[in-house]
Amino acid sequence: MAFGMSNPLLNDKRFKPDSADESQAGWASPTAGAGTSSATLAAAKTGVAGGQAPPPVSDGRVMTVGGTVRATLLLWAIILVSGVYGWSQVSQVAVDRETGEVLTGSTESINAAIASGTAYSDVQFPGWVFIPMLVAFGLAILAMVKPKLAPVLSPLYALGYGVVLGAISALYELQFNGIVLQAILATLGVFGVMMFLYASRIIKVTKRFAMVVVGATAGIFVMYLVGIVASLFGVDLMFYNQPSALGIGISVVICIVAALNLALDFAFIESATERRMPAYMNWMGALGITITIVWLYLELLRLIALTRR
Repeated sequence: MAFGMSNPLLNDKRFKPDSADESQAGWASPTAGAGTSSATLAAAKTGVAGGQAPPPVSDGRVMTVGGTVRATLLLWAIILVSGVYGWSQVSQVAVDRETGEVLTGSTESINAAIASGTAYSDVQFPGWVFIPMLVAFGLAILAMVKPKLAPVLSPLYALGYGVVLGAISALYELQFNGIVLQAILATLGVFGVMMFLYASRIIKVTKRFAMVVVGATAGIFVMYLVGIVASLFGVDLMFYNQPSALGIGISVVICIVAALNLALDFAFIESATERRMPAYMNWMGALGITITIVWLYLELLRLIALTRR
């Protein structure tokens, strides 16, 4: 069971040296092979059982924690910039109850129409934002297949998904004033706490820990998939979206699982850098951890919305 198995981008099959370097001493050994287990990686990190760091790749440019951090910050900056555009595409309008037309005019007249009951407030959410979402998803899949393209595909993913996050955030903000800032601060707080807990080794990523988190993550996505498929047939199984004690409780558990995935990401990135993977893997690590952060943010956004409802 690999540390990064919960995130498809962060697994041993993705983090391997170029084929030209596979003949170097250490790459084919049990401490650096594509099927390395978490226990073996831990042994390699501590020097147990003779595990030694493999030699660097031929061009001398290797993956580093600092390089991964810089790539991650750049992706977050791109998401922020494109998110502003996505936010601007969502607006609140007033619709005439009889004609169904969007009202135009001064703010005072529109508010008066809503107050009198002749119009109602509605949100215009552009359907085209799902196009960049699907494109970004495809780019992430392509990065899994072609890791060398990660330096190009990762920023494109951030650009596309940033638009989606901005639009979704604006939709929540129109319903719950101030919720986006709360979700952002909560996400940053959880990220900082998880980094501290991992760096101080309060949380130790063992094989059992990884198996539990991976299993829980898989169960969550199966639950989402079943709910979406059922809704296509008119059956509402999305009880986890209800502002009830059960819905809020499930949302809390999902947020915890998302946070624990960060520990797996940290562990794998640390192991990969010590195994001196090629430098382009900085972008694979950044993309993987960014996907986890995006998931955590959306779950915290939903959790706060449920508690405020």
